[in-house]
Amino acid sequence: MTAIEQAVRYHDGVEQKQENEDAMIDQIVASMGRVNRSVCDKHRHGMRDAHAKSHGILKGTLQVYGDLPEQLRQGVFAHPASYPAVMRLSTAPGDIHSDKIPAPRGIAIKLLDVPGPQLGADRQQARTQDFLLVNHPVIAFGHAAAYLKTQQLLEKHADDPDLARQATAALAHGGSKLLHAVGIANPILDTLGAPNSHILGVTFYSMAALRYGDYIAKICLAPLSDEVRALTGAALRSGAGDSELRDLVVDFFRTHGAEYELRVQLCTSLERMPVEDASIPWPEDESPYLPVAKLTIPPQEAYSPARRVFADDVLSFNPWHCIKAHRPLGSIMRARIRAYEASSAFRHTMNQQPRIEITHIDDVPN
Repeated sequence: MTAIEQAVRYHDGVEQKQENEDAMIDQIVASMGRVNRSVCDKHRHGMRDAHAKSHGILKGTLQVYGDLPEQLRQGVFAHPASYPAVMRLSTAPGDIHSDKIPAPRGIAIKLLDVPGPQLGADRQQARTQDFLLVNHPVIAFGHAAAYLKTQQLLEKHADDPDLARQATAALAHGGSKLLHAVGIANPILDTLGAPNSHILGVTFYSMAALRYGDYIAKICLAPLSDEVRALTGAALRSGAGDSELRDLVVDFFRTHGAEYELRVQLCTSLERMPVEDASIPWPEDESPYLPVAKLTIPPQEAYSPARRVFADDVLSFNPWHCIKAHRPLGSIMRARIRAYEASSAFRHTMNQQPRIEITHIDDVPN
């Protein structure tokens, strides 16, 4: 049987809360808030508590493929459709570090004009779907207990620039030594690597699971067009500066467009592909990533002053900004409900900017 034929159907019992999970999430959010306030005081500006540094803000279109099998025709991918898309490229730390220091990279995607009931009573007027992706197939701290230990370590050394840089680099290369030091052991981490390469050539992953309509899945975004595929593994330029990733993104999109492919990995076994521990990779030999849509990004000015301010101070991305058919799943995602809300509220309050959910692609300045 193929992975499509073996796809596990979603049901309410898929998720199982950890013991004392709510109390652990309380501690995570409190710790992140303290670090967030410290970083704000340092810069005199409210920052995201993760993925603080932007490298480009892009506008494009996601085109859902036709003739997909029933198991892939779910949620926003249920029918061939075209969605306006806004993207933000970033690196993971909640502070501004030099791009010469390896760090996990991310892309946040916001689809507009999305049909279907939204998740959350406060979002019934929204028509957006956010996907937040990072250049690792798994997250080192894959459940609330591990997340808490890692966050406490980062808070303890938040004012130590040398250790902060070392921690950033360690997490970028799988984080094994850093996490083993606080009792988070996972042999998979020892084999992960994240060389400091061109941000436009990497493949980005959801890491954690999400509901995929009647099924359960993870998603990824992979380079598709020749121009970005050629950048996979490309080293940073000689003499790279502290904002090298931004410079690379800006230089590329001034003269080139790009295509990426959105792919879905269906869960075929809750035992081998757990929902509650996002540090465990789902074996691709059992369930490969399957293409469902193409993301097209035309040439544009990727980091104008207006875009930078809008993306850093006004725009919000959140995995819980979604339709019900793509509800985030698992312990780490439940922790993100409050973490993202607290971070966004703090950032918008400190910068005196409105909290809005955009409704049109032209809301993003040129």
